[in-house]
Amino acid sequence: MVNSNANALGVIFPNSYDTLVPELVGERLMASIPFASRYRMVDFILSSMVNCGIDNISLIVRKNYHSLMDHLGSGREWDLTRKNGGLNIVPPFAEKTVKVYNGRVEALASILDFLKSQKEKYVVMSDANIAVNFDFKALIEAHIASGADVTVAYAEEEIPAADMEAPVLNKAMYYTLDMEDGRVKNIKINSKEKGVQNFSMNIYIMDREMLIDQISTGYVRGYVFFERDILAPNLDKLNVRGFKFDGYMARISDTKSYFDENMKLLEGGNLEALFSGNTIYTKIRDDNPTRYIDGAKVKNIMAADGCIIEGEVENSILFRGVKVEKGAKVKNCVLMQDTVVGEGASLEYIITDKNVTITAGKEVKGTDTFPVYVAKRQTV
Repeated sequence: MVNSNANALGVIFPNSYDTLVPELVGERLMASIPFASRYRMVDFILSSMVNCGIDNISLIVRKNYHSLMDHLGSGREWDLTRKNGGLNIVPPFAEKTVKVYNGRVEALASILDFLKSQKEKYVVMSDANIAVNFDFKALIEAHIASGADVTVAYAEEEIPAADMEAPVLNKAMYYTLDMEDGRVKNIKINSKEKGVQNFSMNIYIMDREMLIDQISTGYVRGYVFFERDILAPNLDKLNVRGFKFDGYMARISDTKSYFDENMKLLEGGNLEALFSGNTIYTKIRDDNPTRYIDGAKVKNIMAADGCIIEGEVENSILFRGVKVEKGAKVKNCVLMQDTVVGEGASLEYIITDKNVTITAGKEVKGTDTFPVYVAKRQTV
C-alpha cells in the first residue's frame, strides 16, 4: 500500500443505485454485491482511495448494511485500523443527526459535525456502483493544479440502455456533462441523447470547508441531491472542472449489466486492465486452492479459492467455495459463494446468489439477453 498520506478524506455512498438491481440487493446494498469471483463492489473504490494515501474514509449507509459491515470489519485488509481516521461506517440513527437519507446532501448533512472536526483540506466522494482501479492521486493533483472549486471524474461512453429506461421514480439519477476547455458548462440529468457522452462517474473532489458551507446552506433550503440541487444551478458561480478517466471500468446499471460485466472479465485484456494498476484488496477467506477432480473439464473460467470441480464448466465466473459435482454442466454462468451444482445438473446463463443449491439432474437455463437469477439460499 502507498504510505504517503493524501491531504484528503474519503466519503463513499454504498446504497447509491440500489434501485437498479433489486434482485441483488434484497439482503445487501450495492457496495457489497460480489464481483469478479472474490471481490465486492466496494473493494475497488475503497482500495483505490487507500492506494493513493487516503486513510480517513467514511461510508454513509442507508439500509441492508449488515453484509457490508461483515465484509469490511475493522478495515484491517485495507490497512484502515487506526487510532485516528481509518474506516468509519455511519449507519442510520447512530447519532441524533444521522437519518435515513435520500441523496448526498442529506447524507452529508448528517455528518457535518464530523466533517467540521477533521483536518484534511479536501473531501473525495464516490458511489460504489463502479468497479474501477482509479488513480485518486492524479485526481487530487489535477484539482489543485486547476484551481477548481469542484472536480468531477467522467468517462467518454454511451449511456447504458438500462439507465435510460429506468423509471424516474426510482431516483437513480445519472449525469452527463457539457464541457468547454475542461470546465463543466452544463450538467444534464437523465439525458436521453444517443452516442458517446461525457458520462459522470459520480466521483468528486472539493475543499472540505466549501463542502461544509454548501451542504449547510443546501440542507436548510431542503436540497436533496448534490449534483441536481447544488452543482447544476451554480455552474456560473462555481468553477467545476472535469477529470477524464481513460481506464477500464465496469458500471452496474441493472442485473443484466452485472452479468455482462462479470463475463467481460473472461475476455482477453479486460481482467488485466482492471487489476494491472494498484492492488485491489478484499476480505481474506483462508481456503484451499480450487481442486479439479479427475474427469473435470474447464474452459475459459475464473475460479476463486475453495472451489471443487468434478463436472464441466465453460465461460463462467465461480466465487469462493462453489462445488460442481460429477456430470454437471455449467456454461455462461455467474455462481456466487458456496453454490452447489448437483450431479448431472445443467446450467446456462444463470446467476446464483450465495448458498444456492441446484439439485441433481435439474436443468436451468436463461438466455444471453435475460440471464436467470436464483436468490440467496434457494434450492432448485
